[in-house]
Amino acid sequence: MATCLLYRQAPSRIPRFYRIELAMNLFAEVSVLREWGVAGGNGQSTINIYGNLREASVAADRHRKRMLKRGYDRA
Repeated sequence: MATCLLYRQAPSRIPRFYRIELAMNLFAEVSVLREWGVAGGNGQSTINIYGNLREASVAADRHRKRMLKRGYDRA
């Protein structure tokens, strides 16, 4: 459905990524998939389920804003 990809690259640090994706599942719920880690390596992920698109998009926006404050930039 919608994907937001963020990167953080400081001069003396390893580049990192953070990805947020909204998707409908088979039960008419909206899933928010979040993946993060070191660029080029195995990352971590989590999935949160919401009852409607509004709740899911608010949650995804909250995570996106938090990561932008932590120094990530849009890809």
